[in-house]
Amino acid sequence: MTRRPCFALLAAVPLLASVGSTPAAAQAPSWQQIQKPALKPFTIAKPARVVLPNGMVLFLMEDRELPLIGAYALVRGGSRLEPAEKAGLGDVFGEVWRTGGTARRTGDELDDFLEARAAKVETGGSLTSMSSSLSCLKGDFDDVLAAFVEVLREPAFATDKIDLAKNQLNTGIARRNDDPMGIAEREARKLAYGAASAYARQIEYATVAAITRDDLLAWHRKYVHPNRIVMGVVGDFDARTMEARLRQAFGAWPRGPAAADPQPTWQAAKPGYYLVEKEGVNQANIRMVHLGIRRDNPDFFALEVMNEVFGGGFSSRLFTNVRSKKGLAYGVWGGVGVDYDYPGYFQVAMGTKSETTAAGIDALFEEVKAIVEQPASAEELQKAKESILNSFVFRFDSKAKVLNQQVTYEFFRYPPDFLERYRREIETVTAADVARVARKYVRKDDLAVLVVGKAADFDKPLATYGPVTKIDITIPPAPGTK
Repeated sequence: MTRRPCFALLAAVPLLASVGSTPAAAQAPSWQQIQKPALKPFTIAKPARVVLPNGMVLFLMEDRELPLIGAYALVRGGSRLEPAEKAGLGDVFGEVWRTGGTARRTGDELDDFLEARAAKVETGGSLTSMSSSLSCLKGDFDDVLAAFVEVLREPAFATDKIDLAKNQLNTGIARRNDDPMGIAEREARKLAYGAASAYARQIEYATVAAITRDDLLAWHRKYVHPNRIVMGVVGDFDARTMEARLRQAFGAWPRGPAAADPQPTWQAAKPGYYLVEKEGVNQANIRMVHLGIRRDNPDFFALEVMNEVFGGGFSSRLFTNVRSKKGLAYGVWGGVGVDYDYPGYFQVAMGTKSETTAAGIDALFEEVKAIVEQPASAEELQKAKESILNSFVFRFDSKAKVLNQQVTYEFFRYPPDFLERYRREIETVTAADVARVARKYVRKDDLAVLVVGKAADFDKPLATYGPVTKIDITIPPAPGTK
């Protein structure tokens, strides 16, 4: 096939060069010398905050762009509170809370009701919370809100839907060792928090089998109360009118008991080397982990910048040195992890050919050492801060995103101005701050190093680095089977 030149593009070049009256001598000789204007002030719209007498917290954000309304409620709970012998209870609850119907209609009837209105009511669960959400046309809001309240307060937990949810969990268990990267993420989390910790607990056939409908009912009675809920609403409405609607819908719901939630603990694995032997793969997945910090740590903002320098993007040290210069990985990343009310964990991660496993470990160790001993240069600091600040506006470029963040801060009891502080604090981070937090929070001697791969194909034995602990990922059989 004959290739034709792109005449349109060729013709545009001289045209673009001649546009404007600025003489060529006034143009920057290099893109690196182009003067960038200062970032414009970024004003974040604030939702109205309302606290009902029963303790339920509401955030109302008007957005008249489309005739739609969305809402979601976060409930203090989450799978970290489930008993170890019933691991998976939070997942089943989050699924059947909606699919299992209510005291007034079945889950299938709810499906028909919502589909006729192009609306949704969904539920789910996570490590730290349970959630329920709705979305609908403005004109259908009252009807959909009524269904939302039914699901929230009067779930039926139909047994056939419980069985279906448990079967889905069992399918996930059966397939959990298919993906080497998934294995690496799962086992790295266990090393960071300890396999027995609620933050790394693993669902098994036996724990799923132990879950009953009575467990779901008891979970709902214990945790789903208005004083444990933060709810956000965004869309085409008047805030005062919406407040009145929600007061009518939730105001008579009595406050629940002041439950003292248990505080999950963790115990990180000992530093050292850990191997998951995985046959039939030609790549090794490497993880290096130790505990990180909470988001309310005063060093959070400096760590955001350090993480960007270290492993946050295409210009980071990990990407530049390990991927681009040494060609050891397609994807490599790392940094000190943070969470809202429990510590995240530091992680350095990469996938590399089996034949370059040791070379990859050496390269990662080199970068871990360097971020501590070789502080960020002025250029690295500038690039990192610009990357964070320039992307900040896109993280909150809709009222729904802002609402989500405000609800999250309220849920985890963070100050309401945390979002406004973010940009200001990032701007003030210095190279000295980055060097200080790197020395404090990147601890090479505390690392648990995990490799998932075929050891026979490694360029040198993992034992070269020290004693190796082998991790058995065999899936325990279901109760009653051999």
